[in-house]
Amino acid sequence: MFEALSNRLTSVFDTLRRRGALREEDVAEALREVRVALLEADVALSVVKDLTTKVRERAVGQEVIRSVQPAQQVIKIVNDVLVEALGGGPDAPTARGIDLNAAAPVVILMVGLQGSGKTTTTGKLALRLQDKQRKKVLVASLDTQRPAAQRQLAILAEQAGVISLPIVPGEGPLAIAARAMEDARRGYFDVLILDTAGRLSIDDALMEEVAAVKSATRPHETLLVVDAMTGQDSVQTARAFNERLSITGIVMTRVDGDARGGAALSMRAVTGAPIKLLGAGEKLDALEEFHPDRIASRILGMGDIVSLVERASETIDQAEAEKMAARMQKGIFTLDDYANQLKQIGKMGSLSGILGMLPGVGKIKQQLEGANLDTAILKRQAAIIGSMTKKEKKVPDIIKASRKKRIAAGSGTSVQEVNKLLKQYDEMSAMMKRMSKLGQKGLMRGGLAALMPGLGNKRPY
Repeated sequence: MFEALSNRLTSVFDTLRRRGALREEDVAEALREVRVALLEADVALSVVKDLTTKVRERAVGQEVIRSVQPAQQVIKIVNDVLVEALGGGPDAPTARGIDLNAAAPVVILMVGLQGSGKTTTTGKLALRLQDKQRKKVLVASLDTQRPAAQRQLAILAEQAGVISLPIVPGEGPLAIAARAMEDARRGYFDVLILDTAGRLSIDDALMEEVAAVKSATRPHETLLVVDAMTGQDSVQTARAFNERLSITGIVMTRVDGDARGGAALSMRAVTGAPIKLLGAGEKLDALEEFHPDRIASRILGMGDIVSLVERASETIDQAEAEKMAARMQKGIFTLDDYANQLKQIGKMGSLSGILGMLPGVGKIKQQLEGANLDTAILKRQAAIIGSMTKKEKKVPDIIKASRKKRIAAGSGTSVQEVNKLLKQYDEMSAMMKRMSKLGQKGLMRGGLAALMPGLGNKRPY
């Protein structure tokens, strides 16, 4: 979501680093570029003015101009200001995510325009609360406007393994809400999530209906679901809902799209409500907690290693990983092992998204774009391996021209793709054998150069 903004800011800071000692004029010129970058990213004008003013006030002091690495000081200042704009910083509340500190059942009201992803987000949130926080969750759809909206939530609830309120045809939103409250109390549910109806645009009928539901249910959290792809329109939507309903948090959906990211930077300043969750995909587990410091780090091209490690720990099978590591230490690495690695990586999401969390990858983004980095490639490679016989997986050397044609036909790929996979496997297999010969002490002494001695003369991508 922040790729264009990140690339622009990285370019500005690269220029600053080349200057060495900075003058006030250098800082002013960099701030003009930062201002343009923020405006191009669709950040609200008032927010841009506030951000650049804060950076200027902190960056023109003698401690920056005379510091050993003034460019790094300026980058740190921009980072701190971005974190504050996104709702972080030293004065921000320490609690993150959904606030469940209330008497059960804790009511969460989901509001927003039609098409913003409320219903899907309701299912995602229910799954997240059940799996990560061990809560007993009941979901209920109050959407009597959109055809099959209630049925959609029931299907999502079934997929997530949570309970949904039975549908009663002809029942109005307030009656559904009252029945949901009663069922939540009787069933000793920890959380009740109410999915309200939306409209194509903000109107009095929508606001009156949602306000009536809020008055009747008194939710502990009122979450506004907005589509990041709508840019400044989502900011105007947030302002309108906040003025009428006093929202407690924002959930941004479709952040994995090509949105310019300005809405996220504007939300906090415009509404005062924090962004609590990000929806990055259609799968039910594609909902992550919003961390201002980590997002600011991504924007400035410094990656997000913490989120990457968290994602890996959640998706990778620990027992399988330990079993794989033991085999690698012995120098054993078959095509079945390679397929298992592909499967583990695929669980973490798209490769481009994973790479976006690594520091400095933005600088080689253009070179990586032509590589078509996507989980579809992993699936194709897994299909190729799946089309091989047991003997071929154990002894890849027997795979010659006729076998390659059969494997390509069976996996729906080409012979060239089969050749590419076999070459990648050969390189990884050779690396594993070097690892087993070096042992742990040898790896510590030789590092990466010991594994790939020719890396200094080759491109690593």
